[in-house]
Amino acid sequence: MSIDGKGTPPVLEVDGVSVSFGSRNILHNVSFELRAGEFTGLIGSNGVGKTTLLRVILGLQPISTGSVRVLGAPLSKRSRALGYVPQKVLLDPDVPMRARDLVALGLDAHKFGFSRRSATEREKVEEILVAVDAESFADARIGSLSGGEQQRVLIAHALISSPKLLLLDEPLANLDPGSVQEVVALLHRVAKDHGVSILLSAHEMNALLPVMDRIVYVSNGRVASGTTDEVVRSDVLSELYGHHVDVIQLHGRIFVVAEPGTSAEDVPEHPRYQVD
Repeated sequence: MSIDGKGTPPVLEVDGVSVSFGSRNILHNVSFELRAGEFTGLIGSNGVGKTTLLRVILGLQPISTGSVRVLGAPLSKRSRALGYVPQKVLLDPDVPMRARDLVALGLDAHKFGFSRRSATEREKVEEILVAVDAESFADARIGSLSGGEQQRVLIAHALISSPKLLLLDEPLANLDPGSVQEVVALLHRVAKDHGVSILLSAHEMNALLPVMDRIVYVSNGRVASGTTDEVVRSDVLSELYGHHVDVIQLHGRIFVVAEPGTSAEDVPEHPRYQVD
């Protein structure tokens, strides 16, 4: 276990983790660390192992080799240090649940149904709604909210138990560009103001570039991790992909350009290049 200058262990340590389904290797020797308050992008195409890695960290996916530690302790499925926003949440417009009700359920997520809230709990719900700028629609039915508004409520639901690490699986998918910017800015503020480590899974990195402290780049079940400058380089990503790629920076955006003939599994957006 590594310790920082203040004697504090990393919030998350993933050490040599491999996951196999039969003869297929989904993750291979994955290692990285996250520190308190860091915003980390988990970047990669569909099918490269991002969701499997999140499930490993949550304790939902058995591993073949390696270990995961949270706050210096072995992983526990019921660790309250972890918050999670899943990729797909179907919210029926007709369900008579207000946004604030869904947020409050995060206080006792291990239970079923509603319970009477104390004054302290109601105050905490209000505080977290304000923290994610959701107080203006707190009493609206959750299914009637826009995609960006629903994401704010789901983030509040995950944050209300005061986790040290917040995992988000593709939270920016299907959001319009304005909502993407708002959600990214919100998560960055949460990380810095509350000292919560953020691990956000996404297909493309450009929306995260202004706020990312670190990046975990995934390809073929392997990862490269570090700062953006350390990882998003031609030599590092060529080794990760197993073939030559070029990294081009243009107008504040980064393009990862694959060689002709790259398989669609590696570069799903286009047969010749991947825009990250």
